[in-house]
Amino acid sequence: MTVTVAPHAVAPLVKTGGVPPKRFALHAFLIVVSIAWLFPIAWAIFNSFRDYAYTAEHGYVSFGGFTFQNYVNAWSAGDFGLHFWNSLVITVPAVLITLFLAACVAFVLSRFSFKLNLPLLAFFLAANLLPPQALLIPVYRMFRAIQLPFWISDSGTLLNTPLGVIAVNVAFQLGFCTFVLSNYMKTIPAEIYESARVDGASVLRQFVQLTLPLCRPPLAALATLQVTWVYNEFFWATVLLQRGDKFPITSSLNNLQGQFFTDYNLLSAGSVLVMLPVLVIFFALQRQFVSGLTLGATKG
Repeated sequence: MTVTVAPHAVAPLVKTGGVPPKRFALHAFLIVVSIAWLFPIAWAIFNSFRDYAYTAEHGYVSFGGFTFQNYVNAWSAGDFGLHFWNSLVITVPAVLITLFLAACVAFVLSRFSFKLNLPLLAFFLAANLLPPQALLIPVYRMFRAIQLPFWISDSGTLLNTPLGVIAVNVAFQLGFCTFVLSNYMKTIPAEIYESARVDGASVLRQFVQLTLPLCRPPLAALATLQVTWVYNEFFWATVLLQRGDKFPITSSLNNLQGQFFTDYNLLSAGSVLVMLPVLVIFFALQRQFVSGLTLGATKG
């Protein structure tokens, strides 16, 4: 018995080497977008290893003049050691406090039913809908009015102290983290909690020993995002901090720009130094980050 295949059934596969035309076009589009996205970063890294005098003579579209001195000069001129420490003091507490509070609120919203369940979640999400520029004056005046002991803040207020930047980052990031964690916690089977209650586990024990271990993937994904957002935050740090020695690492790039002249190779080297910690954290948590983003993608 002979089976005949219609020519039109295999024609679309033959033209693109066995790949359907739609998938081939999608792959081509993704490659073009990836190149366009990575080109500025690759170009900055390339020029960060080049001497400014060479590029001034031969142009940036040239090959040669490679040196590592830009990184040495950027580290010293930008005082990166101090500003890296300032960013660490702001980023680590802000991320840990945000994830802890978000996990607590998400656990209550996902496991207990009450009238204010949805309005409370909407209240937390409302902070993400307001542009930070619209809250600049109210937040500044509020932080200036809050009095602190002199051993916590040399200004006596929440201004010019890392506590103010930490507080404003926690306030703005709490809603998004609560929304993500509450949606994931709702997918945890209720039978698990019923078994825990039968065994005599309290609500606190259910949260600490049952919910948090099961939420490791979304917590890792949120930690990666939060570190990136808080570490790269520039607006509130500029508003709430008034002394140069208090600024985080993002503001140190301003020290590499002159009033009448800017060495863009030096600035590129400084930008690469600034983004290195975020890249290290992303690659260290890459598996957890991807698994956290894809949770629930196959659930129907």
